[in-house]
Amino acid sequence: MPHRFLLLSAGMGAGHDAVAHELAARLRSRGHTAAVRDVLTLLPAGTGRALRAGYRATVRHLPGLYGAVYAGFLAASTTPRPRLSSAPLAALAERPLLRAVAHWRPDVVVPTFHLCAQVTGRLRARGALSVPAAVVVVDFAVHRGWLHSGNDLHLCVTETATQDVRAATGRAARTTGPVVPDRFFDPRDADGRWRALLHRHAAALPGADAAPQDRPAVLLSTGAWGVGTGLLETARRLSADGCLPVLLCGNDERLRRRAARRPGVLPLGWVTDLHRLMAAADVLLDNAAGQTAAQALAAGLPVVGYRPLPGHAVAGVEAMARAGLSCHAEGEGEPVRAVRALAAPGPARTRQTEAARAAFRADAAAELERLAAAASSPVG
Repeated sequence: MPHRFLLLSAGMGAGHDAVAHELAARLRSRGHTAAVRDVLTLLPAGTGRALRAGYRATVRHLPGLYGAVYAGFLAASTTPRPRLSSAPLAALAERPLLRAVAHWRPDVVVPTFHLCAQVTGRLRARGALSVPAAVVVVDFAVHRGWLHSGNDLHLCVTETATQDVRAATGRAARTTGPVVPDRFFDPRDADGRWRALLHRHAAALPGADAAPQDRPAVLLSTGAWGVGTGLLETARRLSADGCLPVLLCGNDERLRRRAARRPGVLPLGWVTDLHRLMAAADVLLDNAAGQTAAQALAAGLPVVGYRPLPGHAVAGVEAMARAGLSCHAEGEGEPVRAVRALAAPGPARTRQTEAARAAFRADAAAELERLAAAASSPVG
């Protein structure tokens, strides 16, 4: 029986949207109807744009401030103390969401962003939302924003995250692993375009002692917005140690131009065939534990967490490392030492890539389908 799904995302970078649209595509391929709605468009006029612009400016220029905001609003804490809440912001989206539900008539509402989870949880708890809400948690470390006991189900990326959700909400939670498009599970640089580009760039480096093929290609992830701490310095150190740093600048053209002036760095703008580039690369250097890191896990590309952004990125990078899905590089000699340990075939690389592939346990779309079927079944 076909069902209808309303997926709620937010244009805060590209990761949440990527998960929502991938789930929508999977559900449609199963014969269901699915729509994606940005929660920022449900807020009063101008509020969503201001929220996105403020968040982007803060993580780019005042990351320490974002870390403080995260600690005050979202970070888990074992110490009882007064905490700020996102409830006033969530309340602003409640009536618009109910109107969207009345128009769309979904069988399940699916938040893929933490503010959406607060909106649906509040509405379900009051009985105002009559259909189930299933939260797809995209973070490796679950913060308070994802948690509301009004929601019917949480789908999580690791078993630790699932246990944290169950303990906090007392509701159903299951481990499915990250939501990543199929093309990342068997990535191939089919025409050799990326490998040839990396080889040409490595061969052209001045004073290169190593042969081009002996320089590990290290992708430096900066997300859709080109955000990171000491990106060009990190790239310089990798190049000086005989690596080929490939800086993924996202949509930040200014960062790409700056990096292009640095010897030894290969800067790229938005890459539309990232799975093929990952097939040609050796390691991903990651600072956010976001969707790029999840895609690397599927592609069999080892992940090194380094200089994570303040806030949820720090928690996510640490959680990935504790789960054995990545290496968190800290201290002197890093990240070069970690990159070298994982770039070449060997036990360290094998352990991480095997753990990464095992993280993909189930299809989140199938779980959503089961929830919709159960909700539609006659009682008794």
